[in-house]
Amino acid sequence: MFGSEKRVTQFDTLISEKTEIRGSLKVAGGVHVDGLVVGNIIADPESGAVVRISEKGHVEGEIRAPHIVINGRVKGDVHSYAHIELAKKAEVTGDLYYNMMEMVMGSRITGKLIHTSQVDEKALTALAAPEADAEFDEAPILANK
Repeated sequence: MFGSEKRVTQFDTLISEKTEIRGSLKVAGGVHVDGLVVGNIIADPESGAVVRISEKGHVEGEIRAPHIVINGRVKGDVHSYAHIELAKKAEVTGDLYYNMMEMVMGSRITGKLIHTSQVDEKALTALAAPEADAEFDEAPILANK
């Protein structure tokens, strides 16, 4: 959004404004959410994937991804391994774990901001394991610096 780094982003998955998903998503590519997701969105930490929540989008669950852009509502913890952008209409109710963050005036967070510098190795292993719990009850956490 603001940084000098320009990323070409491909969104493999589009959740349209008229779509409601109840259940967790585990993805390797980019996800753009205009609709409602009631469940966790987990992106492969090594993929460089971007999870984008538009101003029409709403997520009730945890988000874990390398790059996250929020301009809608999120009710749940957000874990960004690399970079997070909070746009003008972003509303996050939950703790935000970040490595680098951009935040525009007008965005709101009700929760803690927790700076992290690296992903816990157990987190990467647990995300890659096919037998991981479908509800992500024991989702891996980021290690604090």
